[in-house]
Amino acid sequence: MPLETTVLEEADAPTDRPVETLDVADLGPPEPLRRTLERLADLPEETVLVQRNDRAPQFLFPKLDDRGYAHDTVETDEAVVTAIWVSGDDP
Repeated sequence: MPLETTVLEEADAPTDRPVETLDVADLGPPEPLRRTLERLADLPEETVLVQRNDRAPQFLFPKLDDRGYAHDTVETDEAVVTAIWVSGDDP
């Protein structure tokens, strides 16, 4: 089973939506943040973006909160994986 699928099951992310994966593990700051926000801007609202990184994207979290995205991060031995989605609780 792919790491992203396993992480979605462990995270609070919806599992009934399309999923896009973005691997930024080999990029230095600020590229992971920039590429993640750019990808989110291009995705349909019902899609869950799964970001694969080598560290928790701490500077990304407040930007996601400001834009109305929900997120959950799971750390594994292989990677730090963050699921990002538009929350259904938003007005």
